[in-house]
Amino acid sequence: MPIVPPGLTAAVDAFDRRADTAFDLLRGSPAADRLFYTATELGDFSLVWLIFGALRGLRSERDWHAAVRLGLAMGAETVLVNGSIKSMFRRRRPVWHSGHPLRVRTPRTSSFPSGHSTAAFSAAVLLSEDDVLWPVYFTVAAIVASSRVYVKMHHASDVIAGATLGVGLGLIGRKLAPLPPAPTLLPGATTPPS
Repeated sequence: MPIVPPGLTAAVDAFDRRADTAFDLLRGSPAADRLFYTATELGDFSLVWLIFGALRGLRSERDWHAAVRLGLAMGAETVLVNGSIKSMFRRRRPVWHSGHPLRVRTPRTSSFPSGHSTAAFSAAVLLSEDDVLWPVYFTVAAIVASSRVYVKMHHASDVIAGATLGVGLGLIGRKLAPLPPAPTLLPGATTPPS
């Protein structure tokens, strides 16, 4: 288990408490409950990312490559984060003192880092490559990641670490499995040559 300096632990704990207090201002709102509990549920097992990948894969052969790359990356991310990285840490999840207003799955792994956040930002980086929908991917990633703090399955620092790791994994995925070159338009053409 990694050794964390006590000063860093105290600063992280203070940050997490401040973030949790900020989320307390939203908790209990029916609209916020629906948004964040739905987001956290769709983030389970990378479901939302596999749906986005499948939809992208329907657009063209190049997008099909992006969808396959995403599916393989989500599997590798799960093995790496949940099978290896989380086992190095034994961080407890936040305590929820009252019942959850909506259904939520409670993982058995360490709280650090957030797997939902890692998957979300890894997927957003991979899906956003050469896609005009990139703002949608990153917006959904931010909602899924922040939902983990809202439903008290993770501390804010778990989410930030997961998001940072996810961006790094997404960039590595782009390098290891580049998409085929985009078709180029001939001068005066409106569609790529077939």
